[in-house]
Amino acid sequence: MNLAFVGMAAALGLSAAGSAFGTGFAGMASVGAWKKCYAAGKPAPFIMIAFSGAPLTQTIYGFLLMNFIRNAVAGGANPGLAFGVGLFCGLAIGLSGLFQGKCAAASSDALGSTGKGTANYFIVIGVAETVALFTLVFGLLLLQ
Repeated sequence: MNLAFVGMAAALGLSAAGSAFGTGFAGMASVGAWKKCYAAGKPAPFIMIAFSGAPLTQTIYGFLLMNFIRNAVAGGANPGLAFGVGLFCGLAIGLSGLFQGKCAAASSDALGSTGKGTANYFIVIGVAETVALFTLVFGLLLLQ
């Protein structure tokens, strides 16, 4: 068994798992916030769809990392290094998606209650996104 293949699977699988958890948390909170808006006779902000979908990008980053690992190993990179990058960077990207979803869930709750602060909420969600982007780039640099 080639460790690089396990690293590739970890990169995609852990990133996607974080996206799944994150979108699940954010989506449930959006539905709850909409319910509160409907019950109070207030308009339900459609922008919460963006909150709910924000953690999906971590799956894309995991896919990109998986491909970077494959190309690096084909170019002679150490399979052990590829395994480590896939495992640890995939985990970090996945955790970014999970916590981004929690930030988005809190954002949906706050927006549904107040109707204010949308830009601030997107900034916080973007900060969580940045962790995944940095991890992807730094993982790529490790593989070179």
